[in-house]
Amino acid sequence: MTNASAIKEEFVPWSSRIMVSAADGAVAMLQGMIGGGALTYYFTRWRGLDPGYAGIVWLLFGLWNAFNDPLFGYISDRTKHKLGRRIPYIRYGAPLFALAFVACWLNLPGTQTDQIAMFAQMLVLLFAFDTLYTVIATSLYIMPYEMAVSNKARGSIIIWKVLFNALAIAAPLIIIPIIQPGPNQDADPFRWIMTAFGVGVGVIIFSSTFFYREKNFQQAEGQFPLIQSFRECFKNFSFIVFEVLSFTVIYAQTGLMQGVLYYFDELKIAPLPLFAALGVGVIVGLVAWVRLRQNVKGAMRAMTLLFAIGCLALAFGGGVFIVAIACFFLLGLGFSGGMFLVPLMNGDVIDADEHRTGLRREGMYAGVNSFITKPAISIAQAVFLWITTAFGYNQSLDKGLQSASAQMGILIGWGLVPGLLLFLCFVLLRWYPLAGAEWDTIKSALAARHEEKERAMVG
Repeated sequence: MTNASAIKEEFVPWSSRIMVSAADGAVAMLQGMIGGGALTYYFTRWRGLDPGYAGIVWLLFGLWNAFNDPLFGYISDRTKHKLGRRIPYIRYGAPLFALAFVACWLNLPGTQTDQIAMFAQMLVLLFAFDTLYTVIATSLYIMPYEMAVSNKARGSIIIWKVLFNALAIAAPLIIIPIIQPGPNQDADPFRWIMTAFGVGVGVIIFSSTFFYREKNFQQAEGQFPLIQSFRECFKNFSFIVFEVLSFTVIYAQTGLMQGVLYYFDELKIAPLPLFAALGVGVIVGLVAWVRLRQNVKGAMRAMTLLFAIGCLALAFGGGVFIVAIACFFLLGLGFSGGMFLVPLMNGDVIDADEHRTGLRREGMYAGVNSFITKPAISIAQAVFLWITTAFGYNQSLDKGLQSASAQMGILIGWGLVPGLLLFLCFVLLRWYPLAGAEWDTIKSALAARHEEKERAMVG
């Protein structure tokens, strides 16, 4: 076995770590605003698009997502450019990404009373935004593996990514309910603020690419053809379990971020104490999950159970202040677990694939993961709209005027489905195989193999 002390340790500059993580968080923030319900709310509540049409938009969008993510993951793995395989997409995609986000909030003349025109506009803008999001977010997701070889150096980047992504999740949850326009309210301030967000994020992403470089040693390694590469992912049982969990976490996060926009409109509960409880939950969760990181399976089971309890309690008791406080704390535990434990588990799944195939296929795994999880965003949006409509939610009413039945529909649509899915994950994780002495032995063997690659790469 290679002597680890003989390996020259890599150092990733602070500026590189911070800027790639800031770009990753900035991209996630805009996606959180679009995917978390702000676009749906804007089109249905302010512009008057029928919720049924909005639901169809998200379902059609989900079909597109079944193809673009794995395809781009495959293409990016094989890109050859003087800047590297990922940086060209990040740098030159940033201005287009910002433009697509700004365009989402334009109120085109003559469309305000035309349902088909609004439907078409929402569909086209969502497709354009998400295609650019896929190109940039997938590239940023892979960058730690391109910037460094050693696990220690990669870990120093991922820590910063967790911090910036926590801010990316918090920003839409706190800012959007404050600035979003309701029916018959002036939307100009909202549009200007969203435009500023889009431009600012574009500048951060573009500028970040001048602070880090890629190491392209993996370009020399062979890869499977596209179809085989896709199929091989599903021969990895741990990946299947992981994807059920990943889908559920994305569904829960999307549904909760969308529901909060409606919750504070209609249930007269002070938001500040609830957001404080959420923040405390995130902090407590991060401390707990970091301490439990050596037992990913056990930590995941604890996280999914607590997250499920929070969602189910929210569905049936979220109108009571004390219950809501406890729910938001548990949601914070769940959100922090999604930020920290899911990437950790994903790394183990990719390691298991390398143990089986002998190849490192991060790009393809990132694409296939998005292939499965992005439809969760569409389904969560559509299901919430269908449930609230079934309970009598009236999109044309001003804030605070919904019926008691509609208020109940908000709570049920917000927490019931995510809670049930998370509990199923808690049960399914019992059979997750990457744990115990045998897995520890495999990880040690992989570490030895990586040390040899590190020696060859860093000298």
